[in-house]
Amino acid sequence: MKVIVFLPAHNEEEAIGDVIRRIPRHIEPNIDVYVLVVDDGSTDRTAHVAKEAGADFICRHERNRGLGAAVRTGLQQCVELGADIGVMIDADNEYPPEQIPDLVMPILRGEADYTMGSRFLGTIHGMKWHRRMGNYMFTLIQSLLLKTWIYDGQSGMRAFSRQAMEEAEIIHDYNYAQVLTLNLVRKGFRLKEVPIVYQVRTTGQSFIKFTAYMKHVLPAIVKEMCRPVKRKYIRSAQQR
Repeated sequence: MKVIVFLPAHNEEEAIGDVIRRIPRHIEPNIDVYVLVVDDGSTDRTAHVAKEAGADFICRHERNRGLGAAVRTGLQQCVELGADIGVMIDADNEYPPEQIPDLVMPILRGEADYTMGSRFLGTIHGMKWHRRMGNYMFTLIQSLLLKTWIYDGQSGMRAFSRQAMEEAEIIHDYNYAQVLTLNLVRKGFRLKEVPIVYQVRTTGQSFIKFTAYMKHVLPAIVKEMCRPVKRKYIRSAQQR
């Protein structure tokens, strides 16, 4: 079985090397783990540092297209490279690479098709109050729209079955967090949240600005929910 861990990255030369070196390469004896970096138009040494740290594949956008576009590319590349499971983790060192097996195991056991690392089920020490309130608000919106309780709808650490990757649609380039979950759950993919340990970034700078985030994300949520989505026949673990 092939697991590909992909990191969307924009100007993360200070953090990405440490994240890649901490990614577990041995989850189970019959699983091969590879690392893919989607360099979203970085102007620093992100790609060079990633390669030196052990990234197996580098995919580069010539210009900065946005986090949603980078995640879309990562999912597409995982499918093209033959991944059975894809794992996304932010390159800013806020999420624990050591817990990647925790996200993968529910998919391996056939309990879920799509998993998210939940900071609110784990630890959120140090998260700024305005980011925490924004998380609560957007997570509540997703919960109400999907009629299922979600704890951390903005997590930057997720895992996908191959079919989930094949069917995932991200309808805007700015971000992916809300529309991706709305899209997959509406199509019938089973979601499970896994507690993770969160730490505040100590390098680089977050792209998230509250006004811009509201301007881009709220219309995208409306657009996604207005789109007709057909429920999929979800293949069992034996059929994958």
